[in-house]
Amino acid sequence: MSDYQVVKLDEVEDWLGDYPGVMHGITYAIGAEQVAITYRRMPQHTGSKGSYGHRHKTQEEIYFVVSGKLQFKLGDDVIDVSKHEAIRIPPQTWRGVWNDEPEDAELIIVSKRIDDPRGDAETLEGFWP
Repeated sequence: MSDYQVVKLDEVEDWLGDYPGVMHGITYAIGAEQVAITYRRMPQHTGSKGSYGHRHKTQEEIYFVVSGKLQFKLGDDVIDVSKHEAIRIPPQTWRGVWNDEPEDAELIIVSKRIDDPRGDAETLEGFWP
């Protein structure tokens, strides 16, 4: 038995369901014990603008933009993060991400793996009107 594991992205569950784009939680599919990693593809006008924001109690997140340009709302600030740029967001920071560009954006989200990610997150309706 090998001590490594490989998964194909198209074989990993898409958490978004009918929402446009894809969000694959690679962490559990690959059996990661320490690191959480998520791939997301965001078409134009998708994300949390006009919806809710979220924050974490304990998890720091790093968002790495693989392609495109995204807007991030962090507390009261809105900033652009472009292809091949990364942003670190500490726990307790309210956040949202939005693609306002005509092309799809791709990003990788990395954090510490925890047993109850939903229990670590809080949402805030109307965070980014």
